[in-house]
Amino acid sequence: MARVHAFTDDVLGSLDAVGVAEAVRRGDFTALEAVEAAIARIDAVDPELGAMAYRTFDGARVQAGSPRSGFFAGVPTLIKDNTDVLGVPTRNGTDSYAAGPAARNAEVVKMLGKLGLISLGKSQLSEFGFSATAEHPRFGPVRNPWDTSLVSGASSAGSGALVAAGAVPLAHGNDGGGSLRIPASSCGLVGFKPTRDRLPKNPMYGLLPVNLVVDGVLCRSVRDAAAFMREAERAHHTSLPPIGDITGPSAKRLRIAMYTEALGRSASPEVADLVKKTASVLEELGHVVEEVVPPVPETFDEDFVLYWGSLAVALANAGPLRGRSWDRTRLDNLTLGLSAATLKNARQVPAAINRLRRSTAVAEGFHAVYDVVLTPTVAHVTPEVGYLAPTQPYDLVMKRLMDWVAFTPWQNVTGGPAVSLPLQQTASGVPHGMMFGAAPGRESLLLELAFELEEAMGFADLLSAPPLP
Repeated sequence: MARVHAFTDDVLGSLDAVGVAEAVRRGDFTALEAVEAAIARIDAVDPELGAMAYRTFDGARVQAGSPRSGFFAGVPTLIKDNTDVLGVPTRNGTDSYAAGPAARNAEVVKMLGKLGLISLGKSQLSEFGFSATAEHPRFGPVRNPWDTSLVSGASSAGSGALVAAGAVPLAHGNDGGGSLRIPASSCGLVGFKPTRDRLPKNPMYGLLPVNLVVDGVLCRSVRDAAAFMREAERAHHTSLPPIGDITGPSAKRLRIAMYTEALGRSASPEVADLVKKTASVLEELGHVVEEVVPPVPETFDEDFVLYWGSLAVALANAGPLRGRSWDRTRLDNLTLGLSAATLKNARQVPAAINRLRRSTAVAEGFHAVYDVVLTPTVAHVTPEVGYLAPTQPYDLVMKRLMDWVAFTPWQNVTGGPAVSLPLQQTASGVPHGMMFGAAPGRESLLLELAFELEEAMGFADLLSAPPLP
């Protein structure tokens, strides 16, 4: 095991994305110099992290050499490899087919371009984003820069690892069951899941009976998350309550609910203690914190897995759409197991979908009483590489996954925003995220609270972290 990072005295230094954008605007360095520094950093750390899926370095150099507009003009980034980028294959983290170049940019990629971000390529993910860890039989695992014996979390695994390691200041990801928040927790980042429909979405998501997936970014500071949401809102108008320009804490004191068990699973004693320490800080700041019974229905975990599995059914049987290279035998045990389990229980899927839809009303009632909910992002410490490997039997992997990620799927189903903040560290010296959720459209509330906690508690910092024992 080892700590791995790319922070050095080049032009990027330890700047966050806002810092890089401001430096480029001032003329401290050029966008091309920022891109070259990020490329060198990726080359330095990716052999140990395994986080890159596809490199577009030459194209990034061309973009950086041309004038750019947008708040983040000149800031290097990465796109998660389940999102189309014109001329680049979308591999979806799978070895089951050979992907050709995408015919167009996804809507969120178009928006990222409008904001001035320059993509250096695609970041790795778990197969089709189903797992909370990316450990491919052929590609290898995506490792955690805080401790390379650990996973980085997923499904936005590569983005999380490379932002935490300092290769880029901010990277794209998406979240259908915790896929931004889980790597944020494991890698010591801010992982902000916006309200459903806040950002441009894949048109296919709108056809789903319950739209779980939203796009977002992983970053190292609250001001990056707030600036990104502000600029995204200006570029993509919605009917949701406006976020506005959030630049610091609010004087408003909140009523905060807290719980450390969900889906019939309890957080580990160590993690539960970290949540209670966070609650104590909130109380010292003047907020009211109340430990509550989780609002999550007893059937939620089974319903979520059934619905998640229905997506696996579609993808595991999509051979005709993938072309002659399709090889179903190369799918991992998690994808195949999810598909098989759902087909076996197909008659239960419609009722599960109806119950999931009703969760929105449950959440609305809950947030009529509580402004914010505090939970751990994940239920126990970040596991070692291999613990969740999809080469293991499906039943074992699924049990271990649900035991770990019991807290994150709720906001995907209800549509509300949530953020994982790197406020705590475990006894082994690695980050552990604290998660805050709010009612749909209340991103501003979460950002104001995040600014307050960043100031009061500080964030896990890989650059200054002591060596591992």
